Amino acid sequence: MKASYLWIRALTPGLSADPKELASRLTAAGIEVEAIHEFGSGAESCVLAWVVSSRPHPTKSGLKLVLVDRGSRNAAPQEVVCGAPNVPAPGGVVVLAPLGTHLPAKGMTIARREIAGVASEGMLCSEAELGLSEDADGIIVFPAGYAEPGARLTDVIPEARDSILEIGLTPNRADCLGHVGLAREAAALFGIPWKPEAPEAAIKRSDRSVESDLEVGIHDAERCPHYGAAIVSGATIRQSPPGVRYRLSALGVRPISNVVDVTNMMMLAHGHPLHAFDADKVRGARIVVRRATEGEALTTLDGTERKLAADDLVIADAEGPIALAGVMGGQSSEITAQTKRIILECAYFDPRGVRRVARRHGLHSESSHRFERGVDHGDTSRVLEDALGMACRLTGGTASKDILVRRAKEIPAVRVTMREARIPRLLGITVPRAEAKATLERLGFKCELRDGAIDTLVPSHRPDILREVDVIDEVVRVRGMETVPAALPAIRATRAHGGREALHRRVRQAATSLGLSEALTFGFTSRKALAALGAPAPLVIDNPLTEDLDAMRTSLLPGLLEAVRRARRRGVDVVRLFTTGSIFLNLEERPSFAAVLAGERPAYLARSEAYDVWDASGLAAALVPRLVHASAEIVPSSGPSHLHPRGRAEIHVTGKTIGTLGPIHPDVVDALDLGGPVMVVEIDLDALVALELGHPTYTPIPKHPAATRDIALVVRDGVPAGDVLRALREAAGPLATDVRLFDRFVGGSVPPGHASLAFHVVYQAPSDSPRTLTDVEVDASHQKVVAEMERRFGASLRT
Repeated sequence: MKASYLWIRALTPGLSADPKELASRLTAAGIEVEAIHEFGSGAESCVLAWVVSSRPHPTKSGLKLVLVDRGSRNAAPQEVVCGAPNVPAPGGVVVLAPLGTHLPAKGMTIARREIAGVASEGMLCSEAELGLSEDADGIIVFPAGYAEPGARLTDVIPEARDSILEIGLTPNRADCLGHVGLAREAAALFGIPWKPEAPEAAIKRSDRSVESDLEVGIHDAERCPHYGAAIVSGATIRQSPPGVRYRLSALGVRPISNVVDVTNMMMLAHGHPLHAFDADKVRGARIVVRRATEGEALTTLDGTERKLAADDLVIADAEGPIALAGVMGGQSSEITAQTKRIILECAYFDPRGVRRVARRHGLHSESSHRFERGVDHGDTSRVLEDALGMACRLTGGTASKDILVRRAKEIPAVRVTMREARIPRLLGITVPRAEAKATLERLGFKCELRDGAIDTLVPSHRPDILREVDVIDEVVRVRGMETVPAALPAIRATRAHGGREALHRRVRQAATSLGLSEALTFGFTSRKALAALGAPAPLVIDNPLTEDLDAMRTSLLPGLLEAVRRARRRGVDVVRLFTTGSIFLNLEERPSFAAVLAGERPAYLARSEAYDVWDASGLAAALVPRLVHASAEIVPSSGPSHLHPRGRAEIHVTGKTIGTLGPIHPDVVDALDLGGPVMVVEIDLDALVALELGHPTYTPIPKHPAATRDIALVVRDGVPAGDVLRALREAAGPLATDVRLFDRFVGGSVPPGHASLAFHVVYQAPSDSPRTLTDVEVDASHQKVVAEMERRFGASLRT
């Protein structure tokens, strides 16, 4: 947000710090000032001048020669060449930039120069040329007698020159979304007594109360505990005075009209949004705060017709909604040039309700930004009184005799006890009770000392203060974090964390050890991506952050595949990523793992080749033993549909399916715009952990040498190599300590429709055996293996 240094100074009499010092102290106290911008710096050297006369330029059409008087202290009136269409008649007051004036907004310095043969002794300025607004329709003109000639513009209108603090405010500090809150904070930090200014007195008051002209009702006390209203009659809608307009422009708010500007000024002053209704457009002279009827329509001030939901809180008149409570007003009751009677609204709305409505309708306004964070629920009357006085002054209207505040529900005050002994335990320093009490009272707390503690009543403008630690934080924040000594925390041995976090940590370590990089992906994804992958139907989000994050993920792949798409679009061809996290199936979280391989595998002194299903299979086979004490078996599968039929497989551990792998189907590649093949591995970590594998056992180091035999079996093409491998292990018996497939060959002497599968079998006697296996024993066992393969698969030895 933007804050005016001049305004803070005006609200804090006695504050002498310059903008940089103020910014430094605020930042140190947790209210980060990100930058300081100078507003209207070109106005410093400008003066007000009276127009003596004006005449057309003798040779240049569209230009005028304006004779201006800078006052009796100066020499004779000076002539300025001006092309503005609104040069006033003699006696009018204009803004003159004398020779030597630098105008940063235009990047120029005023110098004497000839324009079509006539010398110009300065420049008559517009608001845009001085950086006061974007209005460049003409020069600044004030009525005759507005000020003495020669007076500095910034002396007459101080708001024309300011330092603007750009503040990055954390969501908990809603009290500093207004200048009153910032002034209170500045006073506390600099030790200056601070007292809020009395509300601006209304110029005129009528003898009619608000209740005699307006009926107000609250039908939802939870969402709107307090609602206040006041009325201004006989108002004239016009442009606000320059000081108001310049202050609004400096703070990034576009001036609109005097009434709308009043509501914006009050919001910027108190951090409490207001709204103004045209009283003659409020049907039935009745305002009701209620929930909307499902499907009810409201056209908001931005010109958009919105269909309301039953959860929307609205301000309604006798016939229908006229505003979305706390978010935006309606077009039907907006202030126009014809408005004569005004209803000023100041209310307190429940932050969560405003947040839901704003997100549902995609409306993040200055008003909702403040209500969502929690405004001061105790300042309704004060803000209305202040707004009423300013509105009467700017519009020339008459204020109602009183203001009306309906309280449908009382909001209890928060009381917190701060123990004196708790401070050193948290901070490592001792803060005297008297100092702590004085600090809190400067921040608006009411304090009462008792034995070893301070009982505090939290002010209504600090909804973020709920616990003892919050109160202690306020004390040390104002005192200065630099007063807290740096110390290492005590480190105590604790048990290792278990559960899902430990599982995810183990998975991350295993995956990174295999050369994968971790990707952090959202728990949200798009329904379109899930549908393309054939994933289970997701839980749909009513108010998504973006339209591409409208569902809870039922697969980890959309996030990873989006990373692949982005990487390829940016020229990164090789992608090796994994992620862990929960997927959401039937309102249940299931921890999962997914990995993607895309591009070409690294090669040394050889031609690179694209990742294929064997890389995905090898990744799964290497990953599983690092997670559980068992090996993975890769089994060809007929599903899932998002994988290519000629490569998809299931990952089995002890005969149970714990995941899938394979190349992404070309149709999915096109649907998700992946730009090429991608290999994926998915593992259900819940299913993996649920396996009853027991604890690993120790096997003694073999004492006897091993005997090896190779066997090449010719089988039909349809026989899976995995089935043959399992059968070999069973047939070889306990003497076979290792069986591995090392070659598959087709063609040559192998009959058509068949393949040769070559296996390496290692035979070894147990460690407790008294002797080494003989060749006769090994050959006999090997012959049994051959016979069993012939019987089960019709296999023959390859010759």
